[in-house]
Amino acid sequence: MTENKVKFGLKNVHFALIQQGEDGAITFGTPKRIPGAVNLSLAAQGESTESYADDILYYATAANTGYQGDLEIARVPQSFRVDVLREQLDAESGVMFENAALEPAPFALLFEFNGDVNATRHILYHCTTSRPGVNGATTTRTKEPQTDTMTITAAPRADGIVKASTTPSTKAATYQGWYQSVLVPPEGVTNPPAPTTPEAGG
Repeated sequence: MTENKVKFGLKNVHFALIQQGEDGAITFGTPKRIPGAVNLSLAAQGESTESYADDILYYATAANTGYQGDLEIARVPQSFRVDVLREQLDAESGVMFENAALEPAPFALLFEFNGDVNATRHILYHCTTSRPGVNGATTTRTKEPQTDTMTITAAPRADGIVKASTTPSTKAATYQGWYQSVLVPPEGVTNPPAPTTPEAGG
């Protein structure tokens, strides 16, 4: 399969709760769909450091602290409000309550962008979110649907992994099962080999 030349569109947004065992091991819940995706715009985070010597830029590096930006959706589904925003649904009255003492839960965010060849699917492994605002507008001669927007922060995991994306060489089974369970990064990615130091005179 060849690579996409362009990307467009946003769909199949899912979230999966992060679960941490007593031994510290990280697992993920089953992904749940967030319908009504409108826009996702995440900017790369991380400061650059430059060091000058001998009248030149002697050394430069850039830290990777993940991504941050906005996810706009038609309406935040109840499953997300309960699981991530930790709002409480009273079974007797059927009313949802927001409690300031409960902080939002971390989650993985899964989504895809269309392309001219194939949709590219993504996972952001450790996300947190702000609460959506409360907004509405009167109806005039035209009905303009109001949307919900949340600020998403995608930080590196403890092992440094930030995100994963499919490629033209992604196996069919992996691609087709992308939203069935969160792909676990292989050991070679979570424990990359240390950089080698060239021998003197080499």
